[in-house]
Amino acid sequence: MTETPQRNRPENPDKDSTGGDSRSNSLTKRGGGDPATRGRTTIADGVVEKIAGMAARDVVGVHAMGSGLSRTFGAVRDRVPGGSKSVTRGVKAEVGESQTALDLEIVVDYGVSIADVARDVRENVVAAVERMTGLEVIEVNIAVSDVKLPDEDDDEDQSEPRVQ
Repeated sequence: MTETPQRNRPENPDKDSTGGDSRSNSLTKRGGGDPATRGRTTIADGVVEKIAGMAARDVVGVHAMGSGLSRTFGAVRDRVPGGSKSVTRGVKAEVGESQTALDLEIVVDYGVSIADVARDVRENVVAAVERMTGLEVIEVNIAVSDVKLPDEDDDEDQSEPRVQ
């Protein structure tokens, strides 16, 4: 009678005593819970401002964003080599952990209903910001700073330089 020596560890180190894979058990136990709850996501004010600016510009009847002075400086900056159009012009956002509030300054086209344009801007901005960020939009304040008349020259639309 010969006795076979008992081993202190299982034949296959990856198998536990129940026959399962011990590595997979340790992986599923580690961390646990919903992966969405592991860490924080923060969204910068500028991100919300860009989303809101793009959404506001998509509304028919919105001619431009920002006050006359900011549009003038923006038109100059747009013409500088390397400069780019600012989609955040006329938009200010305050972002908290789960909510945001927005202030927009718009220029409307002559002849449109300002109340209807403001309502459409508000709806479009709220939908876009909430869909893309998950933040609750608690307030969208809209200031109409100007009306674009049909016969007015628009500094932003000029593509040719004044001096040849």
